Amino acid sequence: MTTDGTPVLRAKGLTKRYGRVVAINGSDLELYPGEILAVIGDNGAGKSSLIKALSGALVPDEGEIFLDGRQVRFRTPMDARAAGIETVYQTLAVAPGLDIADNLFLGREERKPGLLGSVFRMLDRGHMRSEAKRHMSDLGVATLQNIGQAVESLSGGQRQAVAVARSAAFGSKVVILDEPTAALGVKEGNRVLQLIRDVRDRGLPVILISHNMPHVYEVADRIHIQRLGRRVAVITPESHSMSEAVAIMTGAAEPPPN
Repeated sequence: MTTDGTPVLRAKGLTKRYGRVVAINGSDLELYPGEILAVIGDNGAGKSSLIKALSGALVPDEGEIFLDGRQVRFRTPMDARAAGIETVYQTLAVAPGLDIADNLFLGREERKPGLLGSVFRMLDRGHMRSEAKRHMSDLGVATLQNIGQAVESLSGGQRQAVAVARSAAFGSKVVILDEPTAALGVKEGNRVLQLIRDVRDRGLPVILISHNMPHVYEVADRIHIQRLGRRVAVITPESHSMSEAVAIMTGAAEPPPN
């Protein structure tokens, strides 16, 4: 991981207001190639609004977003996805009644070649299942033997693995993960952390939003601290202890000079 050169994703002066309520107040963010950037902050700090702006789920009132040095404007999540930004939200957007392959290709279903696909609109389930199995294997998810099993039959950690695998499969630029270990036990949480490392090691930079400070310090290369709608500091696990990060986050300590 290096912070030299052009960030893969950069936000400058993002602002979002809801009447008199300011959700984001001139916030900045830089995500560099090959890093895991953790975003932390107390409730109401503007983390979710910031991430929604970066993923197209929210249109900021002011500010600029750059992807690979070029300014972009996302009006919808589909705009961000088309640009190569994949997001896994805290609500874990998987369809329980569908199988693993269908979930990986949800909204991107492949059709059979020729007339079967173009006229009769038949899905190429065989190819989707083989591709889904390959994507899961690439991330080291070997516990899912049957790629055709319904997601509702999986554990919480396995469901999260499906969501992360989908983001890694189709995110060509950036993967954003919102509280990916929030509802998981220790063992499954650790497995998801390893998945996050695997995604980074495959060359995709990751933004990780989390309240779990031990998890943040275990995987993050840099830590973006959000407070009162804006970024107040960027630290590293080596430069500041966990308690120091929490003190900056809550306002009990002054942020370090830029």
